[in-house]
Amino acid sequence: MNTQEQAIGFTKGAPFSNGYVAGKTLYVAGQQGPDSNGRLAGVDITLQTTNAIGAVKKVAEEAGFQMADIVSVTIYLTDINDVPKMNEVYKALMPDPKPARAAVLVAGLIGGAKVEISAIAVKQ
Repeated sequence: MNTQEQAIGFTKGAPFSNGYVAGKTLYVAGQQGPDSNGRLAGVDITLQTTNAIGAVKKVAEEAGFQMADIVSVTIYLTDINDVPKMNEVYKALMPDPKPARAAVLVAGLIGGAKVEISAIAVKQ
């Protein structure tokens, strides 16, 4: 790792870091919606989305970035019917202007999550 690179939230032996800084860019790994005990926050898409965005924010802040630095988001959902409720939370919690975004329907997510969010942030 050179001096402009930094792994965020890496646990020795884990197969990934929660985030990775390369120069002025932060890559946030897929974040799910665990509760304060580290367990998945039930089956409610609203709560899971709220917590997943909170986890993205935590990784960004640990790396010295702000939510306003996020330029791209990918949202993975297991149920297309959850899009309206996910969008309500997303619109409320993501700063304006909203980053570029893709929403992808997947067959399943690790741990039975209903949503997972990854992001890219750039310091101007």
